[in-house]
Amino acid sequence: MEAACSPPTAGKFVVVGGGIAGVTCAEQLAIHFPSEDILLITASPVIKAVTNFKLVSKVLEEFDVEEQPSTMLENRFPNIKVIESGVKQLNSKEHCILTEDGNQHIYKKLCLCAGAKPKLICEENPYVLGIRDTDSAQEFQKQLTKAKRIMIIGNGGIALELVYEIEGCEVIWAIKDKAIGNTFFDAGAAEFLTSKLIAEKPEAKIAQKRTRYTTEGRKKEAETKANAGNIGSALGPDWHEGLDLKGTKEFSHKIHIETMCEVKKIYLQEEFRISKKKSLTFPRDHHNQLVIADKEIWPVYVELTNEKIYGCDFIVSATGVTPNTEPFLCGNNFDVGKDGGLKVDDHMRTSLPDIYAAGDICTASWQPSPVWQQMRLWTQARQMGWYAAKCMAAASVGESTDMDFSFELFAHVTKFFNYKVVLLGKYNAQGLGLDHELILRCTKGQEYIKAVLQNGRMMGAVLIGETDLEETFENLILNQMNLSAYGEDLLDPNIDIEDYFD
Repeated sequence: MEAACSPPTAGKFVVVGGGIAGVTCAEQLAIHFPSEDILLITASPVIKAVTNFKLVSKVLEEFDVEEQPSTMLENRFPNIKVIESGVKQLNSKEHCILTEDGNQHIYKKLCLCAGAKPKLICEENPYVLGIRDTDSAQEFQKQLTKAKRIMIIGNGGIALELVYEIEGCEVIWAIKDKAIGNTFFDAGAAEFLTSKLIAEKPEAKIAQKRTRYTTEGRKKEAETKANAGNIGSALGPDWHEGLDLKGTKEFSHKIHIETMCEVKKIYLQEEFRISKKKSLTFPRDHHNQLVIADKEIWPVYVELTNEKIYGCDFIVSATGVTPNTEPFLCGNNFDVGKDGGLKVDDHMRTSLPDIYAAGDICTASWQPSPVWQQMRLWTQARQMGWYAAKCMAAASVGESTDMDFSFELFAHVTKFFNYKVVLLGKYNAQGLGLDHELILRCTKGQEYIKAVLQNGRMMGAVLIGETDLEETFENLILNQMNLSAYGEDLLDPNIDIEDYFD
């Protein structure tokens, strides 16, 4: 006979997910309704909190992400109750969530912020690591101490960071594009950054900005509770700080990039031996394209679509994420986007009554501003979580609320290869077709500036280095001023562009 369910706890507001979107949403709801209980359901013993938040300009924001025990959140907001359990099932008709621990939670309004999980190039292979969260980054570091050669697959932010941080280990980096970092850059910016890969890095290590709470002891316990597949929250913008990413070999950078290719097949050692195929040594010299068969025997081999095969100690899969919708879809008729996310309207509502979604799990399905696009990034998780709370609060007291200003203009600031990188609007001319022009200014080793113009109006920009142009460019994109008269002078370093447009 099954044990009777413990009586359902009724929270007016329930938030699922302990990442940036969920925590931000719960905090905002707690502020709006200080006398209501806000339930935050999370599978992990640590939550992600935004610290040192500052608005750099109208839309650009900077913050650190800190892992904290959930008790810290409950101490800051006495009306937030954290329930540490995974979600088993959502019953949207009954307005009820069933958690893995056997409890039911009735909600009046629910916000799903369960994030996304890494897309692995191949499941169930012990030599393939997906990196998306702090736990897998630490696992990665353990593996790296023994590695002579690794292979990185993927071309987004995490791949870029890893390639730059790893030392003393051969890295073969396979990307499906012509240039690195195409999610963030065009080929010019990629070239500007690649020169930095070849240069020796300065020794000074920056002090680590965030405290880490390890969940080692708690984790062992939790894993035995048969929820081993729990997904940690996504990585923060400086997640590799404080991880000593050094392999076994005594040289700094050894990177070989294979462009325009993807993984065709992965062989384990024995399969490879039977296949009688030949693998290649690490390419030593770019001018002399001598192909040398590798004598060394590796635990795993990767065959690329360009017919090359390399052996390595392990493979890092950094090929993006898929929204983590699985526990919520069964028995509920959600509208789902092409990318697998729960579709939300301009008030962060899903297609089901009283259910909202924010962060990586959702797909923005409103008509966006011409200079905004969704990208599964920290900044957007924070903005969406904040805005979802605002919408839930307004709806519950029967008020309407305006679209948040942060969705007017895409704006993201990050660091790559130790350069400050600011991305604004359609920074890669996304969706502009051939109808646009680029104006560039580049000072090798110092700065790279690119403005994207359409019909004389600025639509986007990439700023790498300390350019101090972010506010000016942000204003130019927002006010859509016609810049045709300035032509190339727009980026002339001898003209103080800020004097023109303030």
